[in-house]
Amino acid sequence: MKSRKISGQLLSTTLGLSLAFGVLSASAHAAVTDKDIINDQQTTDDVVSYGLGPRGQRYSPLDTLNTKNVKKMHPVWAFSLGGEKQRGQESQPIVKDGVMYVTGSYSRVYAIDVDTGDELWQYEARLPDGIMPCCDVINRGVAIYDDLVIFGTLDAILVALDQKTGKVRWRKKMGDYKAGYSSTAAPMIVKGMVVTGISGGEFGVVGKVEARDAKTGELIWLRPTVEGHMGYLNGKENGITGGEANKTWTGDLWKTGGAATWLGGTYDPDTDLIFMGTGNPAPWNSHLRPGDNLYSSSRLAIDPDTGKIVWHFQTTPHDGWDFDGVNEVIAFDYKDGRKTVKAAATADRNGYFYVLNREDGKFIRGFPFVNGITWAKGLDENGRPIFSETGRPGNPADSESGEKGKSIFSVPAFLGGKNWMPMAYSQDTGLFYVPSNEWGMDIWNEPVNYKKGAAYLGSGFTIKPIFDHIGSLKAVDPKTGELVWEFKNKSPLWGGVLATAGNLVFTGTPEGYLYGFNAKTGEVVYKFNTGSGIVGSPVTWEKDGEQYLSVLSGWGGAVPLWGGEVAKTIKDINQGGTVWTFKLPRS
Repeated sequence: MKSRKISGQLLSTTLGLSLAFGVLSASAHAAVTDKDIINDQQTTDDVVSYGLGPRGQRYSPLDTLNTKNVKKMHPVWAFSLGGEKQRGQESQPIVKDGVMYVTGSYSRVYAIDVDTGDELWQYEARLPDGIMPCCDVINRGVAIYDDLVIFGTLDAILVALDQKTGKVRWRKKMGDYKAGYSSTAAPMIVKGMVVTGISGGEFGVVGKVEARDAKTGELIWLRPTVEGHMGYLNGKENGITGGEANKTWTGDLWKTGGAATWLGGTYDPDTDLIFMGTGNPAPWNSHLRPGDNLYSSSRLAIDPDTGKIVWHFQTTPHDGWDFDGVNEVIAFDYKDGRKTVKAAATADRNGYFYVLNREDGKFIRGFPFVNGITWAKGLDENGRPIFSETGRPGNPADSESGEKGKSIFSVPAFLGGKNWMPMAYSQDTGLFYVPSNEWGMDIWNEPVNYKKGAAYLGSGFTIKPIFDHIGSLKAVDPKTGELVWEFKNKSPLWGGVLATAGNLVFTGTPEGYLYGFNAKTGEVVYKFNTGSGIVGSPVTWEKDGEQYLSVLSGWGGAVPLWGGEVAKTIKDINQGGTVWTFKLPRS
């Protein structure tokens, strides 16, 4: 039922503008509970978490859409995000009780009627001048809990909105945007807490994970992700992140050590652990900070009750290529003979795919998933990289001028064999579907000093293509490392992946196409052009016996900003901002 309109009502004078174009009746909404979120993968009439379940498998048991009928799938509505802020739409839709919640670039939130595509309300954060997002003005989505819609803003504010009206219920500062802190990840709900990371590693911030009471926003615990920094539990200091200052860092560099948790995390109810990745150490110039630089470029398992780091696995010790370690950790089980292995998988920017024991973080296996890796010769028995003697950019101090170290050509490029875009795991095929990219870079080091709010890199770079394609959607067997099938795309892949029980895999491309693939063979079984590059993550749900699929279209993100020679090849792709929703025709 369409409700009355309130046009141009000012709902928040300090943070933002929420235009309530429709107010939903209270009876239309049931409070979202922890049980709803835990069971999200099984409850197919909604999508109440980022990743279609806390483990982030991005798998749906729906099979109404399948390889036999998907060619008939067509759009039923398209919703424009409007305005001139159509740049980099990386959001994943959330669907609950007939309402879809999506975020847009420049920290906007929309509530949309899923039957009609009509806007119900819109919230637009009032951003200050001088925000410093590293990699475009994107936002990856909301969390919903109780009757709240929660998201982070580009000036590092966590905001909770009323689910029915879009009015601000609470707002909390996560960091100083003038120092380079920002927030772009979709928050995560664990045990009634909203768990968030922070962005800003390119500005020498200190990474951290925060857990707040989801209903009030009050801080419960805070866990820094650089050695030497103190954590907090219930307002009291509860120990540093592990080790002590200078243990794996040099001098005072731990004070501006980076390791930003900018992608957010996943949660495994079986082990009761939060899995969170950490970004690059700061600065990029690795010669300034000898040592492993914990906990940068790592995966962390965190106790949700205390914020304690239970185990860690560092994918790139002493990172000198900006490979980060933030990519999602996906919990899954597999059989090894008669034994069930509680595993976790992650595909790193450094080009290696890792399978870990998710109970203790022990390395099970690892293998390259992109071609021609130069920075390492392989992985040892513990999963630690075997560094190539010529694979690290040179030290400026060794040059005659002291201004520029020796340049090298490195594969993969710093944007990674896989970046933020989430992969999917099919419980039917046992395969991971990895949106990867094949590219390299010229990279060199330069002197640099920390200055608050200034870029803290100490490196220069140019990304270059190495084949006649860059993007590659790969179907990977995590038990063997076998590449089962591959779909090559001329431009980089920068959007998420969805797998379904209908033997389907969906993803989008910068050229604007939504693709559907046969999950077993890789055959293209669906293709639709949305009019702008797809860098969002598709979702599926059912209503009244029909299966729907939605995805955001709108080109942007890091590639056009940082892509070097690659960016030149995609400069003519149109920006946009549209939510597309599809289904089969009624029989």
